[in-house]
Amino acid sequence: MLRLILRRLTISVLVVAVVSVISFSLVYLSGDPATAMAGEGATQQDIESIRATYGFDRPLYAQYGSWLRNAFHGDFGRSYYLREPVSTVLLQHFPITAKLGLSAIVFALLLAVPLGVAAALRPNTLVDRIALSISVAGQALPSFLVGLGLIYVFGVRLGWLPFSGTASWRNFIMPSVSLGYYATPVMMRLTRSGMLDALQSDHVRTARAYGLSSWRVVIKHSLRHAILPVLALSAVQLGFMLGGSIIIETVFSMKGLGYLAWTSIQRSDLQVIQAILLIIALIYALLTLLADLLNAFLDPRLREQ
Repeated sequence: MLRLILRRLTISVLVVAVVSVISFSLVYLSGDPATAMAGEGATQQDIESIRATYGFDRPLYAQYGSWLRNAFHGDFGRSYYLREPVSTVLLQHFPITAKLGLSAIVFALLLAVPLGVAAALRPNTLVDRIALSISVAGQALPSFLVGLGLIYVFGVRLGWLPFSGTASWRNFIMPSVSLGYYATPVMMRLTRSGMLDALQSDHVRTARAYGLSSWRVVIKHSLRHAILPVLALSAVQLGFMLGGSIIIETVFSMKGLGYLAWTSIQRSDLQVIQAILLIIALIYALLTLLADLLNAFLDPRLREQ
């Protein structure tokens, strides 16, 4: 188990290190950052002053080391466009993305698990086909298209839900459905597969032989085992949602990290983009590590690899 933890931890550290190098390199992809910050009409003296102020005159390895050290202390520099500390800007937007991601993964679990259980209890029937059809639709429809459809039906036509802003919990309903529906298919299929295996296992047959009720067999002896890999997968899916929320946040005008990333790209606010990439990579690496360790805890065979 210790060897597995060290191997997974090493992979996570390497992923974050590679992303940090890519994030740092963004400053120089568009040319001399000091010239870009100085703007048109700036004199050479102005450019040199900016270069000295932001440390662009130092060797690249020294700049990278200082940036990485400061980043892990929560200091990502100052936003070129907003003229505020990047950490302050991130703290203003991250809670919205976190709420959206968590509510989306909860919706995905609430939809995927019952569908997977129903499909497993009635394999090769109409119930199974309906569940699989919902799963296929979730993979085929882009999340932004689902969001636009929800806005038209429940926001415009019926007027039941607000479709922009983050004023209340009602603002998160349609975005959470749009983002979570895309993660439903894989979680539903995993639940169905796990339930089918559990229902055919020896301990379930023994429980039935003792005369336990059908629902007790399903919930306590089957779903209890089938749901654990789904929970591990949900950690990885949450990382995808946090990193891929930019489209949904734009559609619903939610000013989270995704929206901030989009506007920062438009403004060429590279300091903010650097910080967002690093934070999302770090969160995703931690969630993936958590999922791997949870899978290893649940399946002893993985500990021996």
